[in-house]
Amino acid sequence: MAEFQSVVQEVMFWAEGLTAVISLLYYNRIKNQYWKYFVYYLVFIFIAEGIGKWGLNFIDFNKSGFYNYLVIPVQFIFFYWLYAAKSFNKPKLFIGLSLIYLLSFIPTELFFPSAHKIMLSLNYTLGCLLLMILVIMEYNKQINSSNILDFNKNRMFYINLGVTLFYIGTLPFWTFFELLQFYRKISDIYKEIYDIYYSGFLVSIIVMNTLFSISFIWGKQNS
Repeated sequence: MAEFQSVVQEVMFWAEGLTAVISLLYYNRIKNQYWKYFVYYLVFIFIAEGIGKWGLNFIDFNKSGFYNYLVIPVQFIFFYWLYAAKSFNKPKLFIGLSLIYLLSFIPTELFFPSAHKIMLSLNYTLGCLLLMILVIMEYNKQINSSNILDFNKNRMFYINLGVTLFYIGTLPFWTFFELLQFYRKISDIYKEIYDIYYSGFLVSIIVMNTLFSISFIWGKQNS
């Protein structure tokens, strides 16, 4: 299982890179639309993963802090903006969800010391739950759209599906991450559960990025 995870991790990283490259290839077509920020986001994520992968070879930094306080918040806030402010045209909803998510760092810092944690489970869980609300709203919007038969041309269809598979699909893994980390050390059963969940997490990232790439190739949404 460890060897499989190592291979999938490598594939995951380069899948993110390929998605960033594909988005850049389509940049000129969308540079006058808000979709250009999706390109910036994908490039940022790939660079961040590169720093996480090789950064410690050049500089000493807190890798978990880098993800918990920069990379992951950027991910959630970007998708809140894409869904709430742009897809639903509700900027106040975007601001409200972002504030709720950011304020969740206060109880996390007060009651759940994070110096040695790989993932801030409370923040991630709340971030995913807020995103889940937006995902459901987007599905409802697409189902009730007059263009439902042309769903394959809707860029948000592929993005929403990718977000569903990754953020919502892997939510249980990160919600109970600390418990799984603890019990996997004392029980082979929990170790197996952890390995299955973690492998699924890695595969879901690859699938999500594949869908993001398809959103540029097949998506024809011009708004």
